[in-house]
Amino acid sequence: MNQFDVVVIDYGIGNLLSVRRGLEHCGASVQVSSDPDVIYAAPRVLLPGVGAFANAMNELQRLQLVEVVQTVAARGTPLLGICLGMQLLLDQSEEFGRTSGLGLIPGGVVPINAKRPDGTPLKVPHIGWSELYPEQGGMGWSGTLMQDVRPGEAVYFVHSFMARTLEPAHRLAQCRYGDLAVSAVIGRDNIQGCQFHPEKSGETGLKILRSFLSL
Repeated sequence: MNQFDVVVIDYGIGNLLSVRRGLEHCGASVQVSSDPDVIYAAPRVLLPGVGAFANAMNELQRLQLVEVVQTVAARGTPLLGICLGMQLLLDQSEEFGRTSGLGLIPGGVVPINAKRPDGTPLKVPHIGWSELYPEQGGMGWSGTLMQDVRPGEAVYFVHSFMARTLEPAHRLAQCRYGDLAVSAVIGRDNIQGCQFHPEKSGETGLKILRSFLSL
């Protein structure tokens, strides 16, 4: 029997304490680790992240964790990326030049270029609470992180870049920022990601974490 419900990957980038506390508040036993053997044995894996895409990928590579995360995903282990961790799931990012990602969900990361109704640019980064809605053409919320969330519930975002998946079916939820539809939750098979911080999003965020722990 596994000793922990979820392993949070520690690669030096991400608010590990708040993520851990959020999971523990949901009743989970949590291990924070950069040890490949611990990650391979995990029943669930969470990839956090804040900051720049290239820095995060460099740290994963330095710690020889890129192949570890890819292998865990290929095995079918539930994998959740949060904020920058979600963006890392994609093929590449345009942040400070083009950088390859983990390649687990087809698509890329692009700058937020949102405008008000009068055409003036909106402030970046996108910071604050935004409401979640199903993505048109998506796979629906049943059996996903969003299974207990009602459309219109709000969560907390802090980001300057956003995910753009190649397949509409991989976009589970979106929020609006001015004239822009922002991918808020993406998913493909056992791999899912939240652009927002569920651990900082009150009861809605906790519902999402509980759903991850039930997968």
